[in-house]
Amino acid sequence: MKMSLHKSALLVVDIQSGLLPVIEHQEQVQEAAAWLLRLAGKLQVPVVVSEHFPEKIGETVPELLALLPPGAERVRKSAFSAVRDGVLEPTAVGRADQVVVTGTEAHVCVLQTVLDLLAAGKQVFVVAEAVGSRRAEDRLLALERMRQAGAVVVCREMVAFEWLERGGTDVFREVLRTLIR
Repeated sequence: MKMSLHKSALLVVDIQSGLLPVIEHQEQVQEAAAWLLRLAGKLQVPVVVSEHFPEKIGETVPELLALLPPGAERVRKSAFSAVRDGVLEPTAVGRADQVVVTGTEAHVCVLQTVLDLLAAGKQVFVVAEAVGSRRAEDRLLALERMRQAGAVVVCREMVAFEWLERGGTDVFREVLRTLIR
């Protein structure tokens, strides 16, 4: 199963100012999420950002908020799964057949959201370098569990090349020049 530009939404799960500092390899997770946001913006893929108790954990980190494309949606949640509160239903994620996921923590909010998206019949793609946990073992176990449940674990360049579908176009050259090095 391939990712399709016209069927996808990008979901950024809880990359928040009070949580990101304790995430192992936090710089990698934030940079990969930023890369995906830039890609989604260039290709006009809808973006949804969830925030878990932002009044306690903080909002999405400012570096990512600055990259949100026009029309990006932000939702607040209290359940670990963004699906449980029903906040994703009226968003681009609710309308999309495919959901590309980045976020923290891989073994808590990302995992539970992915499992519920799969149960709702979505095709889910988890970007390995764009998810993180406080402990490496927890992240690895979460990726394996999501894979066993039916999510497809991918890297960010898989997302880019599958959304692009072909080379030789102006948008391909722009993505190649600005994002793929």
